Amino acid sequence: MSNIVILGSGMGGFGAAYRLHAEGIAPVMYDRNGHHGGHTSSFRYNSGFLFDLGPHISFTKDTRIQDLFADSVDQQFETKPLNLNNYWRGHWPLHPVQLHLNGLPEDLVVKVISDFVEERQAPDRPVKNYADWLLSSFGRTFAELFPMQYTRKYHLTTADNMSTDWLGPRIYRPSLEEVIRGAISATAPNMHYITQFRYPTDGGFVSYLKKFVPLGNLKLNHELVSIDPRAQQLNFSNGHVDHYDALVSSVPLPDLIRMIQGAPQDVVDASRRLACSTCVIVNVGVNREDLSPCHLSYFYDDDICFTRLSFPHMLSPHNVPPGTGSIQAEVYFSDKYKPLTGSPQEWIEPVIKDLHRCGLLRDDDRILFSNALLLRYANIIFDLDRAAALKTVHGYLDDLGIAYCGRYGDWGYMWTDESFKSGENAAQRALERLVQSQVR
Repeated sequence: MSNIVILGSGMGGFGAAYRLHAEGIAPVMYDRNGHHGGHTSSFRYNSGFLFDLGPHISFTKDTRIQDLFADSVDQQFETKPLNLNNYWRGHWPLHPVQLHLNGLPEDLVVKVISDFVEERQAPDRPVKNYADWLLSSFGRTFAELFPMQYTRKYHLTTADNMSTDWLGPRIYRPSLEEVIRGAISATAPNMHYITQFRYPTDGGFVSYLKKFVPLGNLKLNHELVSIDPRAQQLNFSNGHVDHYDALVSSVPLPDLIRMIQGAPQDVVDASRRLACSTCVIVNVGVNREDLSPCHLSYFYDDDICFTRLSFPHMLSPHNVPPGTGSIQAEVYFSDKYKPLTGSPQEWIEPVIKDLHRCGLLRDDDRILFSNALLLRYANIIFDLDRAAALKTVHGYLDDLGIAYCGRYGDWGYMWTDESFKSGENAAQRALERLVQSQVR
């Protein structure tokens, strides 16, 4: 039987393992960490608080994936409506803001609607980047104060340096009637692309991988240091060496290219142009649970250090000790646009300070737990360098027969189900390449 190796044990890696299992193949899976899950990992600390490695919920409409995940947790999951809000200069409008202007300063609302109408009456103009799309969709006032501002905090570059390749359904483009209705009424309808979600009852988000783990021969604490594509050999930092007949990788592309022996300079240079954010995740446990009415909150103000908050205790009551609540804050950086200086732990105090400033923490609250984690790869930044650089990198990997998958292999803005299916597709490509090589 051919030796098929999978690098990484996140959603993409286990999607690949699931596809190979259907063909009777048990792949060898390597992960540099001492645990499986990749970016879908979950950690329960001695304090009793459980935090995922970033906010994760499952909202796929693909019934096949729904059934696979449900079976993996033995049907033990929570189903809840998703509630979202935003923080802007002391105001808490619901999400998306463009449909919930009610309660914002009156002069601002008038200007937003005026610009919106003016833009609708203007002749069409070419959309060359994300800034063009925002201006044509919302008018200048709203675009500059809300999505363009959020772009600088979340994507760490300006909207005119971003493509629109990532948008999909992520930002709702409203009608004039919807904007006006949301301005005069506090009960405008929810038009977000996510209306409800599922989350495992016990064990955190990583529990969705539970029944996939036995599908591969999983080897943890194996840090890959080099790949010899001619000999089809993998070399690990602990001295272990393995050979492969087919290789599936969810390793982030800049790291993967760096480890391939003999990679051409133009490919190396292209991999360095691929931009991704780095996230400092600050987890906080609090002695009360009535912290927020929403599962996620988005923050636009520059003087608030975090960009987004989530509240893990609202996903499942088993994520926290009884009667307590939890907050996860995301503070973003980027090697390309805004490098992180200092240690992640240095952000705990500023996060707690800003939680007090925006009113989520009270003076009499007791912090029961806090820590900070560094997520080196967080969100793909769809800047104007991405498309050409990615074409070069993927073309080279295709020539080598390395099947890439997941958010950091496809280098795309992927949700959980998309990452899993990306792994399945990569495994299929690996199988087809094996068949072709046997025919030759």
